[in-house]
Amino acid sequence: MNRREFLKTGAIGLGGLVGIKGKAYPCETKEFYGMLVDTTLCIGCRSCEKACSEVNHLPAPNLGDDKPRQTSIDAFTVVNKFKIDNQEIFVKKQCMHCNQPACASACLVKAMFKTKEGPVIWRGNKCLGCRYCMIACPFDIPKFEYNSLNPKIRKCEFCFERLKKGEKPGCVDACPMEALIFGTRRELIEIAKERIYKNPDKYVHHIYGEREAGGCGWLYLASVPFEKLGFPENVGETPYPEYTKEFLYSVALIFLLWPSFLIGLHKALKKEDEGD
Repeated sequence: MNRREFLKTGAIGLGGLVGIKGKAYPCETKEFYGMLVDTTLCIGCRSCEKACSEVNHLPAPNLGDDKPRQTSIDAFTVVNKFKIDNQEIFVKKQCMHCNQPACASACLVKAMFKTKEGPVIWRGNKCLGCRYCMIACPFDIPKFEYNSLNPKIRKCEFCFERLKKGEKPGCVDACPMEALIFGTRRELIEIAKERIYKNPDKYVHHIYGEREAGGCGWLYLASVPFEKLGFPENVGETPYPEYTKEFLYSVALIFLLWPSFLIGLHKALKKEDEGD
Protein backbone atom coordinates (compact mmCIF):
# COMPACT_ATOMS: atom_id res chain seq x y z
CA MET A 1 0.00 0.00 0.00
CA ASN A 2 1.53 3.31 -1.08
CA ARG A 3 1.15 6.66 0.70
CA ARG A 4 -1.85 7.79 -1.36
CA GLU A 5 -3.67 4.46 -0.87
CA PHE A 6 -2.95 4.66 2.87
CA LEU A 7 -4.40 8.17 3.03
CA LYS A 8 -7.46 7.06 1.04
CA THR A 9 -8.16 4.19 3.41
CA GLY A 10 -7.63 6.43 6.41
CA ALA A 11 -9.94 9.12 5.06
CA ILE A 12 -12.69 6.64 4.23
CA GLY A 13 -12.30 4.93 7.60
CA LEU A 14 -12.48 8.19 9.52
CA GLY A 15 -15.53 9.28 7.58
CA GLY A 16 -17.19 5.92 8.13
CA LEU A 17 -16.40 5.97 11.84
CA VAL A 18 -17.89 9.41 12.39
CA GLY A 19 -20.63 9.65 9.81
CA ILE A 20 -21.87 6.18 9.04
CA LYS A 21 -22.14 4.58 12.45
CA GLY A 22 -19.79 1.70 11.81
CA LYS A 23 -21.18 0.62 8.45
CA ALA A 24 -19.82 0.94 4.95
CA TYR A 25 -21.85 2.99 2.48
CA PRO A 26 -25.14 1.21 1.63
CA CYS A 27 -25.20 -0.89 -1.51
CA GLU A 28 -27.14 -0.01 -4.63
CA THR A 29 -30.85 -0.54 -3.87
CA LYS A 30 -32.54 0.85 -6.99
CA GLU A 31 -31.88 1.64 -10.61
CA PHE A 32 -29.24 4.33 -10.83
CA TYR A 33 -28.98 6.54 -13.88
CA GLY A 34 -25.77 6.21 -15.81
CA MET A 35 -23.95 7.10 -19.00
CA LEU A 36 -22.35 4.90 -21.62
CA VAL A 37 -19.38 6.46 -23.41
CA ASP A 38 -18.51 4.74 -26.67
CA THR A 39 -15.03 6.08 -27.39
CA THR A 40 -15.06 4.48 -30.85
CA LEU A 41 -17.71 7.02 -31.90
CA CYS A 42 -16.19 10.15 -30.34
CA ILE A 43 -14.63 12.54 -32.88
CA GLY A 44 -13.11 14.87 -30.31
CA CYS A 45 -15.30 17.87 -31.14
CA ARG A 46 -15.55 18.64 -27.42
CA SER A 47 -19.12 19.87 -27.76
CA CYS A 48 -19.75 18.07 -24.46
CA GLU A 49 -17.14 20.26 -22.76
CA LYS A 50 -18.71 23.42 -24.14
CA ALA A 51 -22.20 22.32 -23.06
CA CYS A 52 -20.95 21.41 -19.59
CA SER A 53 -19.40 24.85 -19.19
CA GLU A 54 -22.63 26.55 -20.25
CA VAL A 55 -24.85 24.46 -17.99
CA ASN A 56 -22.57 24.97 -14.98
CA HIS A 57 -21.70 28.62 -15.71
CA LEU A 58 -17.98 27.87 -16.10
CA PRO A 59 -15.42 29.65 -18.31
CA ALA A 60 -15.62 28.58 -21.95
CA PRO A 61 -13.08 25.81 -22.70
CA ASN A 62 -10.18 26.43 -25.07
CA LEU A 63 -11.25 24.01 -27.80
CA GLY A 64 -7.94 24.39 -29.65
CA ASP A 65 -5.84 23.00 -26.80
CA ASP A 66 -4.81 19.39 -27.52
CA LYS A 67 -2.68 18.86 -24.42
CA PRO A 68 -3.78 16.12 -21.98
CA ARG A 69 -5.80 17.78 -19.24
CA GLN A 70 -7.32 16.97 -15.90
CA THR A 71 -10.68 18.14 -14.64
CA SER A 72 -10.48 21.33 -12.58
CA ILE A 73 -12.60 23.89 -10.75
CA ASP A 74 -13.23 25.48 -14.16
CA ALA A 75 -13.71 22.29 -16.18
CA PHE A 76 -15.89 19.51 -14.80
CA THR A 77 -15.26 17.40 -17.89
CA VAL A 78 -12.39 17.21 -20.38
CA VAL A 79 -11.85 15.23 -23.59
CA ASN A 80 -8.29 14.04 -24.15
CA LYS A 81 -6.75 12.71 -27.35
CA PHE A 82 -4.65 9.54 -27.43
CA LYS A 83 -2.62 8.38 -30.43
CA ILE A 84 -2.35 4.59 -30.48
CA ASP A 85 -1.12 2.62 -33.49
CA ASN A 86 -1.69 5.63 -35.79
CA GLN A 87 -5.24 5.84 -34.50
CA GLU A 88 -6.65 8.89 -32.71
CA ILE A 89 -8.93 8.02 -29.78
CA PHE A 90 -10.78 10.62 -27.75
CA VAL A 91 -11.78 9.96 -24.15
CA LYS A 92 -14.11 12.05 -22.02
CA LYS A 93 -13.25 12.33 -18.34
CA GLN A 94 -15.43 13.46 -15.42
CA CYS A 95 -16.70 12.13 -12.08
CA MET A 96 -17.47 8.40 -12.41
CA HIS A 97 -20.41 8.60 -9.95
CA CYS A 98 -19.48 5.33 -8.22
CA ASN A 99 -22.25 3.09 -6.89
CA GLN A 100 -20.60 3.16 -3.47
CA PRO A 101 -18.51 6.32 -3.64
CA ALA A 102 -15.37 6.58 -1.54
CA CYS A 103 -15.77 10.37 -1.41
CA ALA A 104 -19.19 10.09 0.24
CA SER A 105 -18.00 7.48 2.72
CA ALA A 106 -15.04 9.67 3.65
CA CYS A 107 -17.24 12.72 4.23
CA LEU A 108 -17.72 13.36 7.95
CA VAL A 109 -20.97 15.29 7.50
CA LYS A 110 -22.42 13.74 4.33
CA ALA A 111 -21.78 16.87 2.33
CA MET A 112 -20.66 14.57 -0.49
CA PHE A 113 -23.78 12.54 -1.09
CA LYS A 114 -24.89 9.67 -3.32
CA THR A 115 -28.44 10.44 -4.44
CA LYS A 116 -30.99 7.69 -4.96
CA GLU A 117 -31.03 8.61 -8.65
CA GLY A 118 -27.30 7.91 -8.98
CA PRO A 119 -25.46 11.25 -9.19
CA VAL A 120 -22.91 12.01 -6.48
CA ILE A 121 -23.43 15.62 -5.45
CA TRP A 122 -21.71 18.08 -3.10
CA ARG A 123 -23.84 19.97 -0.56
CA GLY A 124 -22.12 23.21 0.37
CA ASN A 125 -24.32 23.93 3.38
CA LYS A 126 -22.95 20.82 5.11
CA CYS A 127 -19.27 20.88 4.05
CA LEU A 128 -16.60 21.47 6.70
CA GLY A 129 -13.83 21.90 4.14
CA CYS A 130 -11.81 18.90 5.39
CA ARG A 131 -11.24 17.73 1.79
CA TYR A 132 -11.18 14.02 2.76
CA CYS A 133 -13.32 13.46 -0.34
CA MET A 134 -10.40 14.57 -2.50
CA ILE A 135 -8.02 12.11 -0.85
CA ALA A 136 -10.51 9.24 -0.96
CA CYS A 137 -11.52 9.42 -4.64
CA PRO A 138 -9.74 6.68 -6.65
CA PHE A 139 -10.22 8.73 -9.82
CA ASP A 140 -8.83 12.02 -8.42
CA ILE A 141 -11.92 14.02 -9.34
CA PRO A 142 -13.08 16.45 -6.58
CA LYS A 143 -11.24 19.77 -6.75
CA PHE A 144 -11.04 22.54 -4.15
CA GLU A 145 -11.15 26.28 -4.77
CA TYR A 146 -7.95 27.12 -2.90
CA ASN A 147 -7.92 30.75 -4.05
CA SER A 148 -11.50 31.55 -3.07
CA LEU A 149 -12.59 33.32 0.13
CA ASN A 150 -15.63 31.02 0.12
CA PRO A 151 -14.11 27.83 -1.30
CA LYS A 152 -16.20 25.00 -2.69
CA ILE A 153 -15.56 21.44 -3.79
CA ARG A 154 -16.09 21.37 -7.55
CA LYS A 155 -16.83 18.41 -9.80
CA CYS A 156 -19.37 17.00 -12.26
CA GLU A 157 -22.70 16.41 -10.54
CA PHE A 158 -24.26 14.60 -13.50
CA CYS A 159 -26.49 17.67 -14.08
CA PHE A 160 -28.55 16.55 -11.09
CA GLU A 161 -30.75 19.66 -11.20
CA ARG A 162 -31.60 18.90 -14.84
CA LEU A 163 -32.37 15.27 -13.99
CA LYS A 164 -34.85 16.40 -11.34
CA LYS A 165 -36.67 18.34 -14.06
CA GLY A 166 -36.76 15.30 -16.32
CA GLU A 167 -33.99 16.61 -18.58
CA LYS A 168 -30.86 14.81 -19.72
CA PRO A 169 -27.35 15.97 -18.76
CA GLY A 170 -26.10 18.83 -20.94
CA CYS A 171 -23.23 16.84 -22.45
CA VAL A 172 -25.55 14.18 -23.89
CA ASP A 173 -27.72 16.59 -25.83
CA ALA A 174 -24.61 18.28 -27.25
CA CYS A 175 -22.93 15.13 -28.63
CA PRO A 176 -23.42 15.02 -32.44
CA MET A 177 -22.16 11.41 -32.75
CA GLU A 178 -24.27 9.77 -30.04
CA ALA A 179 -21.05 8.71 -28.38
CA LEU A 180 -22.84 9.36 -25.10
CA ILE A 181 -25.95 7.38 -24.16
CA PHE A 182 -27.96 8.25 -21.08
CA GLY A 183 -30.18 5.71 -19.31
CA THR A 184 -30.42 3.40 -16.36
CA ARG A 185 -27.20 1.63 -15.53
CA ARG A 186 -28.73 -1.78 -16.16
CA GLU A 187 -29.92 -0.76 -19.65
CA LEU A 188 -26.54 0.72 -20.51
CA ILE A 189 -24.67 -2.44 -19.52
CA GLU A 190 -26.99 -4.46 -21.77
CA ILE A 191 -26.35 -2.06 -24.68
CA ALA A 192 -22.60 -2.23 -24.10
CA LYS A 193 -22.58 -6.03 -23.98
CA GLU A 194 -24.67 -6.22 -27.16
CA ARG A 195 -22.24 -3.93 -28.99
CA ILE A 196 -19.28 -6.04 -27.92
CA TYR A 197 -21.11 -9.26 -28.86
CA LYS A 198 -22.08 -7.98 -32.31
CA ASN A 199 -18.70 -6.34 -32.98
CA PRO A 200 -16.11 -8.52 -31.24
CA ASP A 201 -13.25 -7.18 -33.38
CA LYS A 202 -14.18 -3.54 -32.83
CA TYR A 203 -14.18 -3.47 -29.04
CA VAL A 204 -12.01 -4.85 -26.27
CA HIS A 205 -14.20 -7.21 -24.25
CA HIS A 206 -14.32 -5.03 -21.21
CA ILE A 207 -16.84 -2.44 -20.03
CA TYR A 208 -14.82 -0.06 -17.90
CA GLY A 209 -16.89 1.01 -14.89
CA GLU A 210 -19.06 -2.09 -14.76
CA ARG A 211 -17.04 -3.49 -11.87
CA GLU A 212 -14.25 -0.99 -11.21
CA ALA A 213 -14.33 0.37 -7.65
CA GLY A 214 -17.48 -1.70 -7.09
CA GLY A 215 -19.23 -0.31 -10.16
CA CYS A 216 -19.68 3.19 -11.55
CA GLY A 217 -22.47 5.20 -13.12
CA TRP A 218 -20.24 6.07 -16.07
CA LEU A 219 -19.37 3.15 -18.34
CA TYR A 220 -16.92 3.03 -21.23
CA LEU A 221 -16.37 1.05 -24.40
CA ALA A 222 -13.08 1.21 -26.30
CA SER A 223 -11.16 -0.41 -29.13
CA VAL A 224 -7.92 -0.69 -27.15
CA PRO A 225 -7.14 -1.74 -23.55
CA PHE A 226 -8.22 0.95 -21.14
CA GLU A 227 -4.81 1.32 -19.52
CA LYS A 228 -3.62 2.78 -22.84
CA LEU A 229 -6.29 5.47 -22.53
CA GLY A 230 -5.23 6.74 -19.13
CA PHE A 231 -7.77 4.84 -17.04
CA PRO A 232 -6.43 3.87 -13.61
CA GLU A 233 -5.57 0.17 -13.46
CA ASN A 234 -5.28 -0.23 -9.71
CA VAL A 235 -8.79 0.65 -8.52
CA GLY A 236 -9.83 -3.02 -8.24
CA GLU A 237 -13.42 -4.26 -8.11
CA THR A 238 -14.08 -3.86 -4.40
CA PRO A 239 -16.12 -0.82 -3.33
CA TYR A 240 -13.69 1.43 -1.48
CA PRO A 241 -15.86 1.65 1.67
CA GLU A 242 -15.50 -2.14 2.00
CA TYR A 243 -11.79 -1.71 2.75
CA THR A 244 -12.64 -0.08 6.06
CA LYS A 245 -15.36 -2.48 7.25
CA GLU A 246 -13.11 -4.65 9.38
CA PHE A 247 -11.39 -1.56 10.76
CA LEU A 248 -14.74 -0.07 11.77
CA TYR A 249 -15.94 -3.32 13.31
CA SER A 250 -12.63 -3.58 15.20
CA VAL A 251 -13.10 -0.10 16.59
CA ALA A 252 -16.61 -0.96 17.78
CA LEU A 253 -15.32 -4.18 19.37
CA ILE A 254 -12.58 -2.30 21.19
CA PHE A 255 -15.06 0.22 22.60
CA LEU A 256 -17.32 -2.67 23.70
CA LEU A 257 -14.67 -4.82 25.37
CA TRP A 258 -12.27 -2.19 26.70
CA PRO A 259 -14.37 -1.20 29.78
CA SER A 260 -14.82 -4.89 30.76
CA PHE A 261 -11.09 -5.42 30.42
CA LEU A 262 -10.33 -2.43 32.65
CA ILE A 263 -12.86 -3.54 35.30
CA GLY A 264 -11.39 -7.07 35.34
CA LEU A 265 -7.86 -5.69 35.60
CA HIS A 266 -8.90 -3.41 38.46
CA LYS A 267 -10.50 -6.30 40.40
CA ALA A 268 -7.49 -8.54 39.86
CA LEU A 269 -5.10 -5.88 41.14
CA LYS A 270 -7.39 -5.17 44.10
CA LYS A 271 -7.41 -8.86 45.12
CA GLU A 272 -3.64 -8.94 44.76
CA ASP A 273 -3.33 -5.93 47.10
CA GLU A 274 -5.68 -7.52 49.66
CA GLY A 275 -3.63 -10.71 49.52
CA ASP A 276 -0.51 -8.71 50.38
